[in-house]
Amino acid sequence: MPPLSTAAFAATPAGSAFYRAYDRVLAKWPVEVTGVDLESAHGTTRVNVCGPTDAPPVVLLPGGGATSTVWFENVAALAERHRVFAVDLMGDPGRSAAGAMPPRTAEDLTSWLDAVVTTAGLDEFGLVGHSYGAMIALAYALREPGRVRNLVLFDPSSCFTGMRAQYLARAVPLLVRPTEKRQRDFIRWETDGRDVDEDWLELIALGAAHFPKSKTVVPKRPGRDVLATLTPATTVLLAAGSKVHDSRKLKATVAESNPRLRTVVVDGTTHHTMPMIPAAELNRALLGALSDAGPVADPPPGHRR
Repeated sequence: MPPLSTAAFAATPAGSAFYRAYDRVLAKWPVEVTGVDLESAHGTTRVNVCGPTDAPPVVLLPGGGATSTVWFENVAALAERHRVFAVDLMGDPGRSAAGAMPPRTAEDLTSWLDAVVTTAGLDEFGLVGHSYGAMIALAYALREPGRVRNLVLFDPSSCFTGMRAQYLARAVPLLVRPTEKRQRDFIRWETDGRDVDEDWLELIALGAAHFPKSKTVVPKRPGRDVLATLTPATTVLLAAGSKVHDSRKLKATVAESNPRLRTVVVDGTTHHTMPMIPAAELNRALLGALSDAGPVADPPPGHRR
């Protein structure tokens, strides 16, 4: 049986619960936000927009399953300086809906993102991605370097190195038969029981268990020869407690891949607490990375350069 369309899913009890949870998390945004649907050949993309209309734009790509609402701890700080465009990824839980030509290859995925930013009227912009969103952001910056003013990658998965075997092993049951409980347990394991927002945890659990499934399009990890050509000002924000990879080893790998890339290791955070916890430290690093000068030269306690 083919998966439900997004519209059909919304009409089911599980879909209704998912979108109620989505709206509860979006309501946590402490700024005025407008949901905009942008049309392209790939489908309808929901973008949550806030900040001054004449401010420099920044595009936010969430981790897989997290939805664009996940930036609730970051948007107030960002909107003081930027016009924020938070995107629901095509083919992922959220309010985007695939059309007749959904992305099926990595090239399709970057073409989709290019259509989104073009339709939004953006010529040059900051690009921020977390986890799977970081994979898409990096692939796009390599394809369209002239459009990306600053690139910020939150604990990027499979961009510079592979993921830990332990993390992948713990994810297998969730991937084989996703349930709300398995998603919650997985997040709690990776975050070491930190106080992750309960409404967001419910949203990601409902999405994992019930959102219509589609094949995830995964950009190929670029080789070092390709990474050496990356030209936008790039900052990699690493979670010190990440179970996806060893942040110390990854920091060294990033430097070896391209010495122009900056890294900031943030204490007190894990892969799945990003970009939410610890908000003050993450926002300071993020705003610095999006500035012309790059990340702060003298990080406060909790950061390691």
